[in-house]
Amino acid sequence: MFLDENFLLTNEVGSKLFHQYAKEEPIIDYHCHLEPKAIFENQQYENLTQAWLNDKGAGDHYKWRLMRANGVAEELISGDGDDYEKFLAFVKTIEKAPGNPIYEWSHLELRRYFSIDLIINQKNASEIWRQANEKIQTDAYRPKELLEMMKVKAICTTDDPADDLKYHAKLAQEHNSFKVLPTFRPDNTWAITTKEYREYLDKLGASAQTPIHTFSDLTTALSRRIAFFHKMGGRLADQGLNTFVYALATTEELDAILARALTGETNFTRTEVTQFTTAIQKHLMGEYYQRQWTMQMHMNAFRNDSTKMKREIGINVGGDSMGDQNGLTKNIVKLFAEVEEANQLPKTILYSLNPNDWLPLATAMQSFQGEIVQKLQLGCAWWFNDTCEGMRNQLTILAQQSLLANFTGMLTDSRSFLSYPRHEYFRRVLCQLLGEWIDQGRLPEDDEYLGQIVKDICYGNAHEYFGFFES
Repeated sequence: MFLDENFLLTNEVGSKLFHQYAKEEPIIDYHCHLEPKAIFENQQYENLTQAWLNDKGAGDHYKWRLMRANGVAEELISGDGDDYEKFLAFVKTIEKAPGNPIYEWSHLELRRYFSIDLIINQKNASEIWRQANEKIQTDAYRPKELLEMMKVKAICTTDDPADDLKYHAKLAQEHNSFKVLPTFRPDNTWAITTKEYREYLDKLGASAQTPIHTFSDLTTALSRRIAFFHKMGGRLADQGLNTFVYALATTEELDAILARALTGETNFTRTEVTQFTTAIQKHLMGEYYQRQWTMQMHMNAFRNDSTKMKREIGINVGGDSMGDQNGLTKNIVKLFAEVEEANQLPKTILYSLNPNDWLPLATAMQSFQGEIVQKLQLGCAWWFNDTCEGMRNQLTILAQQSLLANFTGMLTDSRSFLSYPRHEYFRRVLCQLLGEWIDQGRLPEDDEYLGQIVKDICYGNAHEYFGFFES
């Protein structure tokens, strides 16, 4: 039956693993885009649309993309249209979305947060709206309470190096049941082709209390900001590398590139961009290694495909797609080999938006393992891949090429406080896959052995790997 207790679980062993070992595990969301300001202010939502589609000013672009595909006017997506009309537009969209994970996620969200088991359709729309809004307008449905409801123990937000982290500081003074920790996201530091770059370096230099005139000044500023993030509890970095090409440069070449950028120039060659980016990666990796941080590398994405959408609506609104860079793994291997020679290779999680990269990356990372348990990880099925089939594919490749039992598990990569049933979805997929392997005679039917692996993937491995809870 639809979304019953054995949803996605078609074998007895998989069902047992989920219900006895996975279901009740807490959550560490080590990569998301929740706003610490929204968590701290903990403001009440007015209705389901605000919580579901336009969460504290950060829209759920997964849902927005589908609504555009259904011909919904932008006024009822990212615009200032009536909230109930937006909700109805989404309901009509979901009716058209069988087979899309958002169909399943949205129903899970209604059930797990609001105990609403109605099918999302136009016939039930008014009743869903009524029941959800009755609960949303109580204190039990503010952001902090939603996190507690899902047993979230740690949230890692996505933060620019120049950010003052003031809301992280405020949250650290509170006695919440969860930690909210910053993640160092340095993408802007190598964005020399953007017209905002010079202004950004002024902001970064001010935050680090060091004017930036040379490449050495830039790395000094980054090191100081990493130290600040570490003091604030940060133990993760996240490099948003839409493409990555390895290219070396001399100090003189890097200084010359930066000097031109400081004049406002944006017309750099591809070689100059890759040289500048590579040099920053190398410096950052050394800093992460010294502090025992984990570096995440999110790669092979096309950003802001629609220039019209970017101009009229903004970024992170659903205008991105899967990249198709060739030779990605070759360039990552060159970078890692050089950094490893300098004994500065940090713990690393490798994500690619293009699943064609997963097997090459998984095999390449095995060349650089050592020192600690699973120093390099193949990141979970990310963004357009966090479907049932995508998750199964990623888990299978990781298991076949490395050690599945060391995997740090799922994350939301979301801007919505209602996204945490995605962890349940992942856990069901994991347990189903293990159950299939048992039925095929590929694993022993040993509840204690496999149950511990499941618990570790759901929570324990992330707890140990990232060190968020160490004093």
